Amino acid sequence: MGESSQTVRDGDEFELNGTTNVLQIESTDSKSKKLKLVPLIFLIYFEVSGGPFGEEPAVKAAGPLLALLGFIIFPFVWSIPEALVTAELATAYPGNGGYVVWAWAAFGPFWGFLMGWWKWVSGVINNAAYPALCVDYLKIIFTAFSGGPVRSVAILLYTIALSYLNFMGLSIVGWTAVTLGLVSLTPFVLMFFFSIPKLKPSRWGVSPRGQMDWSLFFNTLFWNLNFWDNASTLAGEVENPQRTFPRALFCAGVLACLGYILPLMAATGALELKRGFWTDGYLADAAGLIAGSWLKYWVELGAVLSTVGLFEAQLSSASFQLLGMAEIGLLPSAMAKRSSYNTPFLGILISGGSTLLLSYLSFTTIISAANFLYSCGMLLEFTSFLWLRRKSPDLKRPYRVPAGIPGLICMCAVPVAFLIFVMTLADLAVYVLSFSVTLVGVLGYFVMKACKKRNWIDFAEKIGESGNENRTDDQTEFDGLLHAGSKPSHR
Repeated sequence: MGESSQTVRDGDEFELNGTTNVLQIESTDSKSKKLKLVPLIFLIYFEVSGGPFGEEPAVKAAGPLLALLGFIIFPFVWSIPEALVTAELATAYPGNGGYVVWAWAAFGPFWGFLMGWWKWVSGVINNAAYPALCVDYLKIIFTAFSGGPVRSVAILLYTIALSYLNFMGLSIVGWTAVTLGLVSLTPFVLMFFFSIPKLKPSRWGVSPRGQMDWSLFFNTLFWNLNFWDNASTLAGEVENPQRTFPRALFCAGVLACLGYILPLMAATGALELKRGFWTDGYLADAAGLIAGSWLKYWVELGAVLSTVGLFEAQLSSASFQLLGMAEIGLLPSAMAKRSSYNTPFLGILISGGSTLLLSYLSFTTIISAANFLYSCGMLLEFTSFLWLRRKSPDLKRPYRVPAGIPGLICMCAVPVAFLIFVMTLADLAVYVLSFSVTLVGVLGYFVMKACKKRNWIDFAEKIGESGNENRTDDQTEFDGLLHAGSKPSHR
């Protein structure tokens, strides 16, 4: 690979065609500006969960027994495999871009771009729900937020303020997530302890009665235990990612699961079951019935704060994903430029602006399409994981899932089957919209490729592009992937 080198991480080694390359970093940031373990835990927590808000429909759909079993078993068949894949690949490719880099490493730049397009579109659409959701919580107390100019201005100010917070630095976002997480989770811990004298364990074992809504049940589980891979796009901003990422994923997993199970046990065990009441927001009413109105208001405040954490985490992931795609040459190099706070200001501007536009729409079908596109991305992600194990068995993996190819296939089989099942629940409108969005992504890739070939727009220069004319295509592609682990200087 010649004499060229790239700034990835101190002491990182990568192998290609039997040659080991030690890559040195020339860090422009002190360690204090890197994302540490605790903030990363809460950023992952908000990417995945943000609290038990939204788990109520599982009880309405299937009753207490299946709801509890779902939130106990589903993490093992879905969340843990997704988290293990993220832990292995995020430590093997410790740069910004995450799953985009993994798909490119496995199948080439076209699939890397399409992965990025699917995940970015689905993430922006999902994020657009949080400003409206926050205003919906506020209108319970202040009726002026119910509609009209007041609601529109509130959504605008919410998006601008939180986008600016993102601009101020990822470390600030991370510690904000820690504060929001503790404040929003504490009332549910209190709710559980207050419920203990009132618990009747027999209520947990109530089997489903009446009509079952399997679609609502599985979609609720899927929605509440998803997005473990989103924080991988921030790997280049994490202090010692090879060690920190697996630990953060484990801690966030425990936190998310307990955050769902304890309030569910408290509410279903302490109160008489009325399945019709179990809609979004019922946990606040349950907290009031168990401990008093003060706890109900705290839970409602926690719901508002949770939307802030969810928005911040998703916007960070989306903006750094665009930066990572620019660093490996899939997007114009302008997207890789950073602010004086070391944040991707164009990524924040584009992701935040797109979120704001979508926040004013009524988009039930679009949300369903976003879940469909995310599922497409996850299928590609599991496939990339398995193919990289076969294609690059000697790739340095600081964290390695302890299984061979047959075991990994079995581990991925259940979540893949579930993804396909969820995708079959979509209607014709979702299929058409998802196909159309995918087609735009495919065209976007070839437009970027044409602009790059004709030098119409500046793109990141691959390592070693000059000075060695005998490079193979694999070496050139590999260098581009190493570029994903780089730490650009302030611009």
